[in-house]
Amino acid sequence: MGRQRLLWLSAILSVIPASLFAGAAVEGHVDLPKSRSAPVQAKRYEVVTKAGVLSTQPPLAVVYLEGNFPRPASLPTKQVEQKDLTFVPALLPIEVGTKVQFPNLDDQYHNIFSYSPAKRFDLGRYRPEERPIPSVMFDRPGLVTLRCDIHEHMRGLILVLSTPYFAMTDTAGHFRLDKLPAGRHTLKAWIDSRTTREKSVDLKDGQTLQVDLP
Repeated sequence: MGRQRLLWLSAILSVIPASLFAGAAVEGHVDLPKSRSAPVQAKRYEVVTKAGVLSTQPPLAVVYLEGNFPRPASLPTKQVEQKDLTFVPALLPIEVGTKVQFPNLDDQYHNIFSYSPAKRFDLGRYRPEERPIPSVMFDRPGLVTLRCDIHEHMRGLILVLSTPYFAMTDTAGHFRLDKLPAGRHTLKAWIDSRTTREKSVDLKDGQTLQVDLP
């Protein structure tokens, strides 16, 4: 019985695509715009608007693999905090269908809303001790601008993507994507609300491809 079971498992494994067990990787560099000034705190990013362009300061990019990929049965809930009258993180990339909570960590009211075409909502006023934490399901791809009805200077961005393969760069522009499906795909880098760069990539299982997006 044991030998028959091993033969049966071997037969099953022989017809399962190797991509389920291995994967490709892409790493490289994105040329980011120059920062306006050095940040006071390394992890506190400001969303700035210049001539209608939304981006983070210091600049960051979201690198992702475009394509029609299988969707997971469920997605983990993400968070955008309101802390020290800012959104943390200032830029959050998520997959379509992700639920995002908006915990208030300030000792005062906030009223988070968005008029973006990808998602319109208004959470109303709430304090940090109020439960449950307000949340929103993001069911359409696109860029969502977060604002606060009480604190006009507050800005945040959520980039909703139709792919499970994405990563943020660091402030130097470096990135790495792991466990990618083999094949020919398009790699894109979202820089700001008006700038997206792209390059075709040919991915092979078990290999790491070096790609720069100048």
